Amino acid sequence: MPGIYEIYVKDHFSAAHALKGYDGNCANMHGHNWIVEAYIQCTKLNKLGIGIDFRDIKSVVKDVLSKLDHTTLNDVAEFGSINSTSENISKFLYAELSRRLNTEHITVRKVMVFESPGCGSSYQEV
Repeated sequence: MPGIYEIYVKDHFSAAHALKGYDGNCANMHGHNWIVEAYIQCTKLNKLGIGIDFRDIKSVVKDVLSKLDHTTLNDVAEFGSINSTSENISKFLYAELSRRLNTEHITVRKVMVFESPGCGSSYQEV
C-alpha cells in the first residue's frame, strides 16, 4: 500500500468579531489572535524528495489570511450571512486553500483554527 506524506504549516492573523444571536459576552465585539494550522497530504515526492515546498504552502496561507487579518470578520463577505466562529473560519480556510493547492498528488487534509490557547476547531472533508 502506498504511503501518504503529511506536511503542515502554522500561521496567524488578528481580527475582531461579534457572534450574532449568541447569548453571552461573545455577542459583543471582541478580538482574537487566531492561530491557523494547515495540513497537506502528498502522495508523490519530486526528485528532491519534496511533496510540496513549505514556501509554496506558506505563501498561499499568508495570502488567504491577509483577507482576514486586522479586519472585523463580520464585515468580510464570506461571513455576511453566517457567524465568524472558529468552525466557520476553518471551513472557509479549508475551501480557499484547497482551491489553490489541491492537485492530483497534493490535497489539503485539514485546517485547524484556534481563537485562544486551548480553544479551537478543525475542518476536513471525508
